[in-house]
Order: sequence, then C-alpha cells, then structure tokens
Amino acid sequence: MTEHAIERGRARGGAIGRSARGGWGGLAWRQYRLERKMFWRNPSAAFFNFLLPLLFLGFFGALLHDEFDSLQVLVPGIAGMAVMSTTFNALAFNVTALREMGILKRVRGTPLPTSAYLAGIAASAVTNTVLQITIICVSGKALFGLDWPDDLLSLAVFVTIGVVCFSSLGVALSHAIPNFDAAPAYVNAAFLPLIFISGVFYDAKDAPRVISDAAQALPLKHLIDGLSGAMVKSQGVGHHLTALLVLGAWAALGIALAVRGFSWESRGQ
Repeated sequence: MTEHAIERGRARGGAIGRSARGGWGGLAWRQYRLERKMFWRNPSAAFFNFLLPLLFLGFFGALLHDEFDSLQVLVPGIAGMAVMSTTFNALAFNVTALREMGILKRVRGTPLPTSAYLAGIAASAVTNTVLQITIICVSGKALFGLDWPDDLLSLAVFVTIGVVCFSSLGVALSHAIPNFDAAPAYVNAAFLPLIFISGVFYDAKDAPRVISDAAQALPLKHLIDGLSGAMVKSQGVGHHLTALLVLGAWAALGIALAVRGFSWESRGQ
C-alpha cells in the first residue's frame, strides 16, 4: 500500500509539473496511464477483473456445451457480470482504499484538478470493461460456436449505460464502507446476491415469481437483457427501451448518491 501511494504521488507530481503543456487532457491522460500501470502490477485485481468471469464462463459453458440455447443465455449474463465487476466492484474497493490511505485528501490539496484525477480512474475502469466484453465475445465464438454480436451499436449503448450506472453505484457504495478491511464484505453483500437474482447463469424468466419480480427492479437484469439482444437476438436498442429507462434511473440515483456523499478524508480523521 505504501509503495502504491508513493508511486501515485510521484506520478501526480510529474504530471502537475507539465500541466502547462498538457492542460486538463494531458493530466487526465497521465493519471490514466498511471492507473493502468498500477492495475497490471496488482495480480489480484487482474484476476478478479478478467480471469474470474472467464472461469465462470468456462465452467458453466462446459456443463452446458450441448445446450445451445442455454449458452446464448450464459454468455450475455457473464458479460453483464463483467461490466458490474470491472466498475462497481473495482471502484467501490479503489475509492475506499484511496480515501482510507489519505491519497484523496492529498490529491485535493495539490494543483491537480480533481476532475482530471477522477477521469483517469474512471477511464481505467472503462478500459477494463471494454477488454472484458471483447474477451467474452471472442471466447463465446471460439469455445462455444456462438455468432459475433449482431448489433454493435446496441452493444455499445448498453455497455456505456451499464458502465455509467455501475460506476456511480460503486462510488456511492464506497461512502457506506467504514474502512478498507470491511470493503470485501460490503461489496460481496451486494455483488453476489445480484448476480444470482438477475439471471447471470440462467434465464431469469424461469426463476420463481418472487425472484423474477426482484430482478425486474434491479439494474443488472436489464443490462443483461440489453446485452442479450445485441449479442444473440439481433435486437436493437428499440427493443429494450424499458431496460434503458431502468438503467438510466439507477444511473441517475447512483450519480446523485456518489456526488452527495463523497468524502475526501478517511473516516478515522
């Protein structure tokens, strides 16, 4: 943690010193590059962001290898889970860690614009999401013989709104986490029930009524529906307007909570 903080501080110092040349965009870009370096130097982060969804895809795909219809449900479900894990989970952990280590407080006291700093962190999460969706699409084609996504525009729309929705909710959740040691419990308490209720591994329509109704009120189910339409059903955005509205409502709620409760200082200060 100490080396991590020191490297972030050095990078910020170098970026600020060159701000006259790069401006806001240059500062955000340098912060983004730092986030990418730190991500790949953290094996556990790479595992949970990339390998874990692929392990689920490989395991359940092997069980359902001769059930093509089930595979068409599984792949969009895993893609939706990947969007959530690379944004919601990652940002809830990272913002809590940065706050509790005092990095956010130090950033606020430097000339580095807060918006540029947060833009670099957010852009890194978006990069992970795009990479994860690409890997899942390639794996679905190579391992299970599924077709390439039929509607790339719809896929891009739902990935984008999903990223905004779950990123804001992840930051909002970080406000409720008292310290970094408690972060895994808080994040998993939201993540694990959501992926099982929302039909990541099965068609939510086949679930008991109470679970199906609960899924309809949650954002992940609607993200999976939109991704399913784009990836396997040849359905454009117009077929899933309700899903967009629900995701948009959750995104608006997440942004409001993320902004309202944001804290720069550790809870212990």
